[in-house]
Amino acid sequence: MFKKFILFFGFILCAIAATAQDFPERSNTLVTDYTNTLSPADKQQLERKLVTFNDSTSTQIAVVILKSVGNYDINDYGAQLLRKWGIGQKDKNNGVLVLVAIGDRKMSIQTGYGAEGPLPDIVTQDIIQNDLKPHFKQGDYYGGLDAGTNSIIKAMKGEYKAAKKANKHNSGAGSAGLIVLMIIVVILILIFRNRGGGGGRQIIGRRGGASPFWWFLAGNMLGGGGRSSGSDWGGFSGGDSDSGGGFGGFGGGSGGGGGSSGSW
Repeated sequence: MFKKFILFFGFILCAIAATAQDFPERSNTLVTDYTNTLSPADKQQLERKLVTFNDSTSTQIAVVILKSVGNYDINDYGAQLLRKWGIGQKDKNNGVLVLVAIGDRKMSIQTGYGAEGPLPDIVTQDIIQNDLKPHFKQGDYYGGLDAGTNSIIKAMKGEYKAAKKANKHNSGAGSAGLIVLMIIVVILILIFRNRGGGGGRQIIGRRGGASPFWWFLAGNMLGGGGRSSGSDWGGFSGGDSDSGGGFGGFGGGSGGGGGSSGSW
C-alpha cells in the first residue's frame, strides 16, 4: 500500500512538472523572442519603445514569441502566462501581453483587469486584424509587432480609432445624386434651347462648351461626395534615446482572460 502511494505521488509530481515546463521562466525583458525571429536591432528598438511607455505610464506591454503553445488554446495560454509572469502593476493590473506562436501561425492579445477598459475585446481584435495579420502574412513580424504595439499604446492613452470601413449607403446616395443632377442638366438644356437663348444665360455655348456657371453649379450639387478624409491620428514614436535604466521587471499584475486571438 505504501509503495502504491509513493508511485501515485511520484506520478502527480511528474505531471505537475510537465505542466510547469509548458510555461517559460519569467523574462527580464518586455520583448522575449524564443525563436530568434526578430533581429537584435529590431528587438532592441521594440524593447526601447515599450520600456519608454512603461516608464512614463507604468503600463507594461509584453511581447512574447514562441514556436508553439502545444495543445493549449492560445487565449488560455496567454492568460495564464500573463498571470504567471505578473505582467502589469500589482495595484493596477495594467498589463498587456502580445503572444505570437510562429509554428502555430496564431496570435493573441491578452489584457490585465485594469487594461480591459481602454482595450476591450473588439479593439484587440481590430488590432489583430488590421495591424498584426497583414504584416505577418508577408513575413514581416517586426512590422506587425511595431504597428500593433503602437495601436495598443494609443488605446491605453485613449487615442486609438478603429479602422474606417467603406460606407455602402453613402456610395449609393452619391450615385443617385449624380443621376438626379444629370436629369436636371438635360431638362435645363431642353428648356433654354426651346427659348432660343433669348434673355437668359446659355447653358451650351455656340461651340458646344458649357458655361462656367453651370459647371460651378454642378460641382456644388455634387458636394464633394467622393472626397475621403485622412487619418485622425499619427503614429506613436518611442523616441530615439535609450530609456533610463532599462526594464525593471514585471510588477505582479493579473488578468481574467480578457482579449482576443487570430491566425494568419
